[in-house]
Amino acid sequence: MNIPDPSPTTLASHSACSRRAFLAAGLGAAAFAYTAQAQRADAPARRVVVWSEGTAPVDKVYPDDINTVIAAALRESLPRWTVETANLASTEQGCAQDSLDRCDVLIWWGHKRHGDVKDEYVDRIVKRVTEGGMGFVSLHSSHFAKPNKRLMGTACSWSAYKNDGCKLKIVVKDPQHPIARGLADFTLPQVERYSEPYKVPTPEAVPLEGVYIYPDGKEEPTRVGLCWTIGRGRMFYFSPGHETYRDFYLPEVQRIMANAVRWAGPRRQRTS
Repeated sequence: MNIPDPSPTTLASHSACSRRAFLAAGLGAAAFAYTAQAQRADAPARRVVVWSEGTAPVDKVYPDDINTVIAAALRESLPRWTVETANLASTEQGCAQDSLDRCDVLIWWGHKRHGDVKDEYVDRIVKRVTEGGMGFVSLHSSHFAKPNKRLMGTACSWSAYKNDGCKLKIVVKDPQHPIARGLADFTLPQVERYSEPYKVPTPEAVPLEGVYIYPDGKEEPTRVGLCWTIGRGRMFYFSPGHETYRDFYLPEVQRIMANAVRWAGPRRQRTS
């Protein structure tokens, strides 16, 4: 059967239809991309609050407290996050419900005033983590902080504490873990030593381990960075961070803090 060649009119009509379809498809794709971009632009900024009780000696390493140093580093590392600080003197001890509701990650450093934190505020934090998915990052002496102990459900004690200025070699145990991203093994020149065992639930991951190196050369292994999922939220504990040592000024520790915030934040569109 012979099929006649299409007429010039038919070809012109077909070509016009094809062009219209192509343009419509292109405009549709562009509109979709613009809408997606607009949605991302309209999405609320992710927010991290760095809490510290305010007991770091003002004439020593952290004259404006530890949380200000951590926050300044996070603003450099996480430019699309809102980074704020809070302390015991803040409204409702830095644990106002509105603030927690807008908080993606809460970083907590405490030492001498754990008992001053009101239980009703601890209840808010625990609920935001377990039900709301807020991340919680606990630092150094905060193993004894009320929110830390409530989230862990254990004594959260180490077997021994010694501030002899020993070194701590931090070893990247799991380089594939998000908290270890971009890290290589490094050494903190002086730390307060916490000896194992650490009485907490078995962590789901320990991306950072370490070795204490005593002044006499003796070595002691330890866990340094531990991760859990608690209800809908994620929790990370980092054992170094004594107020008389410069741990939080070190670029490696600052990277760990930024990585921990990214990892602990609720799962949604990344903004950094």
